[in-house]
Amino acid sequence: MNAVELHNLSKTYPGGKQAVRDVSLSLEPGEVFGFLGPNGAGKTTTVKLLNGMLTPTEGTCRVLGADPAREPEKVHAVSGVVTEHARMYDNLTGMQNLIFYAELFGLPADEAAGRAEALLREMELEEAKDRKLAAWSTGMRQRLSLARALIHGPKILFLDEPTSGLDPESAQNVNRMIREMARNSGITVFLCTHQLRYAQEICTRYGLIEEGQLLASGTLDELRAETFSRITLQIRAGSMPPGMGFRRTGALEYETSIRSEEEIPEIVRRIAAAGGDIYKVEAKQPDLEEIYFALTAPGRERLQ
Repeated sequence: MNAVELHNLSKTYPGGKQAVRDVSLSLEPGEVFGFLGPNGAGKTTTVKLLNGMLTPTEGTCRVLGADPAREPEKVHAVSGVVTEHARMYDNLTGMQNLIFYAELFGLPADEAAGRAEALLREMELEEAKDRKLAAWSTGMRQRLSLARALIHGPKILFLDEPTSGLDPESAQNVNRMIREMARNSGITVFLCTHQLRYAQEICTRYGLIEEGQLLASGTLDELRAETFSRITLQIRAGSMPPGMGFRRTGALEYETSIRSEEEIPEIVRRIAAAGGDIYKVEAKQPDLEEIYFALTAPGRERLQ
């Protein structure tokens, strides 16, 4: 069974704004899926549809086989949600907040307390657990929001900009936790973000969305193959013999385009045989940001 399925999913709001347009994709258990696009692209609307907060205008979606519009309680029992702005109870302590939400999910009091303690320790919030949230920083509240989403042991985690407001060290710790959860616990992560470089560090597969339309989905290698037909070969050399087809880009820096990495050894041999001194060779693959801009370019022409 797929963890998440969307079939021709569409949502039009009253007034005529179509936020999601005929989106189809599926996620397997244990994937860290990056749902990527600018603000207003349709990411949050999709998550609301997957959690039963909105009803599709057309199409269907499923979360572990359950229809969120008809069976929201089944979806909520197996999923956790972290939004960009953590909202919990300021007049309660961190520990009290987690126990409150654990008991809402039906956990016995002793189990709720034990899970809360473990998550606070994992999020490095143990020292602040008995302080009311009104005195917590934004970053601390965001980490507590992630702990709250995990308190009932969900199988699917929906994250909307989960590192917003975190310092670099805290963000790195959260990213590590997300990767370990997916790898060790089989949790499926549906991550919404407009930070493409961040997504490339953490996700195993991606969906690129703009104006409600899914432009492409797949692994990084699959997206590269779909979008770009060539690789940039960069060479640092003391000299570049004439006739090699390289363009100079800086002091001792040269580059050219190739179709596959299999061409590199022969190119290097030719340069060396012609008397060139090579210091460094690098095949530069397009990153997620370059892929996204290629897909959203006027006419959406593939770069050759």
